[in-house]
Amino acid sequence: MSPLLHVKGVETYYGNIRALGGVDVVVEPGEIVCMIGANGAGKSTLMMTICGSPQARTGSVIFDGQDITRMPTHEIARLRIAQSPEGRRIFPRMTVYENLQMGASLDNLKYFNEDIEKIFTLFPRLKERQSQRGGTLSGGEQQMLSIGRALMARPKLLLLDEPSLGLAPLIVKGIFAAIKKLNEEEGLTVFLVEQNAFAALKLSHRGYVMVNGQVTMSGGGRELLANPEVRAAYLEGGHH
Repeated sequence: MSPLLHVKGVETYYGNIRALGGVDVVVEPGEIVCMIGANGAGKSTLMMTICGSPQARTGSVIFDGQDITRMPTHEIARLRIAQSPEGRRIFPRMTVYENLQMGASLDNLKYFNEDIEKIFTLFPRLKERQSQRGGTLSGGEQQMLSIGRALMARPKLLLLDEPSLGLAPLIVKGIFAAIKKLNEEEGLTVFLVEQNAFAALKLSHRGYVMVNGQVTMSGGGRELLANPEVRAAYLEGGHH
């Protein structure tokens, strides 16, 4: 079986500055894979490169057997790659319900009610707040809404960019539990980049470590959790 996502030798630049230096990542169908690393390591750049903005200068991004390296972002989204971006970019003036409507793909409108119910079951908080404007929600609720909106597109691959950023540990726990549930019950494939290495590795089947735009280590989630180098760099002083 070929990987669902295969990033091969990708280099991405901002002007003359190389942000990614030959990155290789494989995500198999039905896996949760994480990329951990310090702030500024290039994790979000990798996420954005997969979505076509910016495009990789060299190397390739293969999704579901198709080369998407040079595709425009909106065409990539149509292939059922959904992203919950860093900073939760929801529509603040729209209600929770309207935000979820914006995520629904036009091809799947016949599933709309079923999908909305599924999101409300996953995140009961959103059901209670469905007529509230997105901008009035707490950070945790906005993160749930961002993930919910991405799920409305019925993605084959869900990309999560820093889902725990700025959230209280208890909220993070709830959000990661929801991701795990989707993966176990529906086989949803997830690729997340995350500074909270402990939470991400505990959730993931496999992980990669990124330093200065390059992958320096990879392995099973639990294996990386136990790795002394990873522990020293990312897990000491908190997150236990």
